[in-house]
Amino acid sequence: MKNDSVVINGRQLSTLALGTWLMSEQEAYQSTLAAIRCGYRHVDTAQAYENEAGVGKAVRECGLAREDIYVTSKVAAEIKNYAEAARSIDLSLERMQLDYIDLMLIHCPLPWDEYHAHKAYRYEKENREVWRALEDALAQGKVHAIGISNFSEGDIDNIIQAAKVQPMVNQIHCNALHTPNALIRYCQERNIVLEAYSPIAHGSAIQNQVLQQMANQYNVSVAQWCIRYCQQLGMIALPKSTSPEHIRANMQLDFQIKEEDIQRISQAADCPV
Repeated sequence: MKNDSVVINGRQLSTLALGTWLMSEQEAYQSTLAAIRCGYRHVDTAQAYENEAGVGKAVRECGLAREDIYVTSKVAAEIKNYAEAARSIDLSLERMQLDYIDLMLIHCPLPWDEYHAHKAYRYEKENREVWRALEDALAQGKVHAIGISNFSEGDIDNIIQAAKVQPMVNQIHCNALHTPNALIRYCQERNIVLEAYSPIAHGSAIQNQVLQQMANQYNVSVAQWCIRYCQQLGMIALPKSTSPEHIRANMQLDFQIKEEDIQRISQAADCPV
């Protein structure tokens, strides 16, 4: 199957990972264990999710070697200075009880309330300071790769201009109803690996008649089609579920979407970040 792996800082990864947004500690623990038992080897959490401990516990108890599981977390969007960012990474390691985090991201270029209000101030100097904390954590071996999340082209340019280490990943909102094609091209031209959160559009894609018809043509579920869509855009897809059945079904992606169908949907869903 094509489009089934990417490379982040020398590490080859599947283009499917488990998302844990809005999960409690216990749900994150149970879902991570269920996913690992199904064959997932990458799980995504964040300081803001308040479930890092559950993810870490599952990673420690799953029975596999630590190096076999890839763990992503994120510095909270509200942290915008070096000292707090550095301390937050240490706290994430303490909560997860892990020796290192595979990938650490800046969760958002703005604090969430300002991001959702589309504030003009972009925290350029502050984001560079947080990035410096990630670079230092990388040099110290606390994290093995670093990146960003929800960053637009201008936000990324700001980091690149001052960075010693270039962003390796940008995790963005992307799905078959919301596809920021310009940002995808921008990142891919700079060898920044893309990750798609909410690949099923928070469930709303399942109700979309166009996507229902498209999935029926491939004899798959809408969820499976949407996850595969993100993979074929060259991205790691991060579906989240607390249902073992859905977690398992989200792995059943052994089909290839025709390029003309990818283009049709991506053009219809084209949007800014």
